[in-house]
Amino acid sequence: MENENNFNFEDAMKKLEEIANELEKNDLDLDSSVSKFEEGMKLSKQCSKMLEDAEKRISILINTEDGIVEEDFE
Repeated sequence: MENENNFNFEDAMKKLEEIANELEKNDLDLDSSVSKFEEGMKLSKQCSKMLEDAEKRISILINTEDGIVEEDFE
């Protein structure tokens, strides 16, 4: 399996969806279920971090009388 840290957001979300589907099937034994859950939690945290980082980088350029002003996205 590819290391979670190498996933981009879309890949991480796809993998997270796969894990959720596996867990919903109830075909896994307890140890496998716990392992998949842990993997899913790591991916979920990674996705949240990526979204937070992206939000911090987003800015809006606004034309004003004084030229272009950069404002933080809210």
